[in-house]
Amino acid sequence: MKETPEKRGHGHPKSAFPALVVLNDRQAPARQRQERILQLVRDKGYVTNEFLARHFSVTPQTIRRDINMLCRDGWLQRYHGGAGPSSSIENVTYSERRIICLKEKQQIGSMAAEHIPEKASLFINIGTTTEEVARALCNHDQLRVITNNLNVATILSKNENFEIMVSGGKIRNRDCAVTGEATVDFIRQFKVDYGIIGISGIDSDGSLMDFDYGEVRAARTIINNSRKVYLVVDHTKFGRKAMVRLGNIVEIDALFTDRIPPTQVVKMMENTGGIIHTP
Repeated sequence: MKETPEKRGHGHPKSAFPALVVLNDRQAPARQRQERILQLVRDKGYVTNEFLARHFSVTPQTIRRDINMLCRDGWLQRYHGGAGPSSSIENVTYSERRIICLKEKQQIGSMAAEHIPEKASLFINIGTTTEEVARALCNHDQLRVITNNLNVATILSKNENFEIMVSGGKIRNRDCAVTGEATVDFIRQFKVDYGIIGISGIDSDGSLMDFDYGEVRAARTIINNSRKVYLVVDHTKFGRKAMVRLGNIVEIDALFTDRIPPTQVVKMMENTGGIIHTP
């Protein structure tokens, strides 16, 4: 069961809004509309401003005002083009992450796969976007893949020409991720052509942020042992808060995303020779 802002310790009363019944979202006044926005975020994990404007038949400016108010009061976190849960210490559930921006993640997966040559060696880490990269790689030939993601291993196992190695460690039941000291030790034994990683958030200073320390340790080891590092993220990750720092965007050779990143991120990538790929 997903935590409400009250349970996460924001100090709100059980409901900051009166328990109003909204019969028609398109006719909802501001307070009722904001309460419905909160419910939509709880249900979907992330919602775009464009979706909300269409859903409530109001202007994008009206939605932005609603989002700003909810963010100011600690109920939501504003992301690039939308809003999501406000917690910086807990990620949304795996089932929710799988469907958030699914079409965009599939685009990103296809773009990244196009930049992986046949017979390459690569790491693929934990994440729903990296899983889409794995799906897009299934028609490649003779790849050697090392992963700490059992979902990735299952996806790629359909190609009999692939050699797939799965790290040891502790399996995280909710998303089939493998983490722990054994995972890090296993990854350290290899040096591969490409490291494909995802991340939960990218801060305004370029910091790559995630929620799980064990997951970050494994990803850090992948970066250190890859000749080239590809970061695959959808646009909702820009500005998203998380607690554990993995590294910085300047360490990435190529960024694959579905929209042009914020200007500051673009400048940092340009200054270090990093390449940004968008549809």
